[in-house]
Amino acid sequence: MKRVFSIALVLFFTCAISNLEAQSKKEIRQRDEAIQLAIDSAYAKYKDLTDGANANYIPALDEVPSELFGIVVVTPDGKVFKVGDTDYRFSIQSISKVFTMAHVVEENGPRIIEEKVGVNPTGQVFNSIYPIEQHQGKGINPFVNPGAIATTSLVKGDSYDEIFGKILKTQEAFAGSSLEVDEVIYKSEAATNQRNQAIAMLLNSWGRFYADPLVTTDIYTRQCAVSVNTKDLGVMAGTLANGGKNPVTGQVVVSPETTSFVLPMMTVAGLYDNAGFWLYYVGIPAKSGVGGGIIAVVPGKFGIAAFSPRLDEAGNSVRAQYAIYDVIKRMGINPYLVQPK
Repeated sequence: MKRVFSIALVLFFTCAISNLEAQSKKEIRQRDEAIQLAIDSAYAKYKDLTDGANANYIPALDEVPSELFGIVVVTPDGKVFKVGDTDYRFSIQSISKVFTMAHVVEENGPRIIEEKVGVNPTGQVFNSIYPIEQHQGKGINPFVNPGAIATTSLVKGDSYDEIFGKILKTQEAFAGSSLEVDEVIYKSEAATNQRNQAIAMLLNSWGRFYADPLVTTDIYTRQCAVSVNTKDLGVMAGTLANGGKNPVTGQVVVSPETTSFVLPMMTVAGLYDNAGFWLYYVGIPAKSGVGGGIIAVVPGKFGIAAFSPRLDEAGNSVRAQYAIYDVIKRMGINPYLVQPK
């Protein structure tokens, strides 16, 4: 009798586990279908939108075909969903700021950013000098140009190559692929980055810079010229969504604690002086670049990247913003949108 009971108990739990696995597979399948449908719908809705214009203050960016448009979503279980021009390579630009900050926090702890750079939004355009003068170099953050260049100056290394090598290696680990500098973009930016050089020198005059200003500005210029595609950015966003572990390669790039400091900074300053509008309507951490890319993160659920070169006046891709907004809204995952029980 005991043997029969034991066999029955085993069969019961086996069936229960099988049912749970089947239910889990069904839920994952439904999630996957919902994600693909959401990005397909957003792509179809905005592919003919022509609002905005390429960044023309960097000559090479003005030459990128304006009609390009791609969307990628990457989930914590490593699935990649894509639509549009997701293989086209473009420069990462200011999205690189996220991963340099992550490296500095991982290497030194979070207080270094608070104490040596700043963590408050400036309320000014991304390359403004006013917050520097107003707050003696302290009223900035890692995602506006002054704070980003200062953050780059905190990367440890004894040479240009060692410092830039660390920055590139971090980007590659987040993307799960080998990356290279687009030399055409780099040379175009290096020839026109006098304002960033001046910003670095001004910070240095207030004692808020931590390496050679001109050398660091050049390293920063090079980090912004790294060539990525929308899939690379999607995996990078997916790594942030997965607590710092790359969901495709399985590599732990940074700790969950580091990610927990990076995401709030993306929330308050990721879309420059339009960050408030983004948070108001979309509600999730994001970071844009004037190359046309935007990454956004739904912690624990997925990372999303979108690319289109035409920008609004704040320097954010018009179609990428609309696409991500539509995906989040369609899937009902704005973290501030709570349905009553």
